[in-house]
Amino acid sequence: MDAGKSYWFVFYKDRLLLELHDGKYHVPCTGSPPMPVPAGSTVQTIGIWNDYECKTYNVYTPVDGAEAPQRIMEGLRTTFDLLPLRAYKWAGKASQILNWDVNTQYCPHCGEPTHQISPIGKKCPVCRQEFYPVISPAMIVRITREDQILLVHARNFKSDYYGLIAGFLEPGESLEECVYREVMEETRLRIKNLKYFGSQTWPYPSGIMIGYTAEYDSGELMLQNTELSKGGWFNRDQLPAIPQKLSLARKLIDNWLEG
Repeated sequence: MDAGKSYWFVFYKDRLLLELHDGKYHVPCTGSPPMPVPAGSTVQTIGIWNDYECKTYNVYTPVDGAEAPQRIMEGLRTTFDLLPLRAYKWAGKASQILNWDVNTQYCPHCGEPTHQISPIGKKCPVCRQEFYPVISPAMIVRITREDQILLVHARNFKSDYYGLIAGFLEPGESLEECVYREVMEETRLRIKNLKYFGSQTWPYPSGIMIGYTAEYDSGELMLQNTELSKGGWFNRDQLPAIPQKLSLARKLIDNWLEG
């Protein structure tokens, strides 16, 4: 490990500090913080990458716009298109750790300030409760019917693209039970041949997506109005706008398109 420099993942809200070198944006790699660490912000060490420690902290004001394009701050989702994939993944981890740090400053049981006991652990000195990052699991499923795919537009989507049926795991459920429940709740369809596809960390703010594929079995499509605004069955040559490349939803759709 190189003790001289560190990768610095500096966030203002959800915006990450990037520096321009040789025509490309990079995460700062320097011997000292690239921006002053403000009072009340804790520098968290989150791992080793390329023999350099990775460190992260929050700032309370963004980098001055006059520094662009040499130094900019971009939303975490946007950095997927600006950074190498590995750097984007480290940025996602940093964001999750900072989210955990901010939300565990005080013990929720007695209100006492917590003490950090490990890179991902805190403890209340009074009631001895320990707190670790909470990862929220959610399933996502690609449903096909012969040569068609089911695509839906959720009401919480910020743009007009169509995605796949997805939802959070509830207490007492297996992942597979969650898939069947969400599909029935949101579409009134029955599915078959459920198979695991893959998973993806989803740091918005702290989740993991578990992907499945399935085939239509029976039922008439009836969208859950409170969750979905539109949807239907689509052929390969008539797809609507679909999610960006960074998402597991897009990987599932691309896999079907290539099949």
